[in-house]
Amino acid sequence: VQLQASGGGLVQAGGSLKLSCAASGRPFGGVGMAWFRQAPGKEREFVAGISWTGNSTYYPHSVKGRFTVSRDNAKNTIYLQLNSLKPEDTAVYYCAAERIPRYSDLVKSAASEYNYWGQGTLVTVSS
Repeated sequence: VQLQASGGGLVQAGGSLKLSCAASGRPFGGVGMAWFRQAPGKEREFVAGISWTGNSTYYPHSVKGRFTVSRDNAKNTIYLQLNSLKPEDTAVYYCAAERIPRYSDLVKSAASEYNYWGQGTLVTVSS
């Protein structure tokens, strides 16, 4: 199983980026997926999660209203639209997938719930 994240880059404060994460090696039907980020010297932080149908999403307060997660199951791909970016959003962004299909709309936010991780894509927001 591989998760390939892409779309990171350098953007000015207030700008936007769209990250993509393509999954391969197995179908991801029934599997919840998420985005996390890790800034230098900080712990990995949950930023968005999406249920297997895409009907349920969850965001922490720090990004709610600015970030939007979506998925295209036909393409085994999830996306993260980042708007109104701030310098504190600078981090490596990782996509993650659960190992066992739950076919549930409950979105989990703990990193320990996710077994597959992408390699990360760097987002740098300049002030």
